[in-house]
Amino acid sequence: MTYLQGLKNMIDSQQKESEKEDLLKEKELQQLFSERKRVYIKISGKVHGVLFRAYVKNKADELGLTGYVKNTDDFVEVVAEGDKTKLRKLILACQKGAPLSQVAKTEYDWFDYSGKFKEFYVKCQEPPVNRLVA
Repeated sequence: MTYLQGLKNMIDSQQKESEKEDLLKEKELQQLFSERKRVYIKISGKVHGVLFRAYVKNKADELGLTGYVKNTDDFVEVVAEGDKTKLRKLILACQKGAPLSQVAKTEYDWFDYSGKFKEFYVKCQEPPVNRLVA
């Protein structure tokens, strides 16, 4: 290797390291200035028995959000946390619905970010309370 080749390799290596540092700084800045929020979403219509919860979980995982989705008797409930822009994308996905679903109504409210969740999961319905029959 000649002196010039060695010098060129060293400069190229330093430039690559500088580019990596710039990308890390940009990512840190984006995290600092992204607005983190919590959203509560209530979806009604034909949303039971059509893989709606799996659809929401996949979207939330895709977007890097945390929280949960669960069935209630009348609707599907979503509580999600993360970047507000990504949460808006989740709301749009809920309004669109899973392929077999028919969304009639989507309501949502914004709340402060809590950091309570570590991942996004499907929350199981609580079993009905056992009642004694007389």
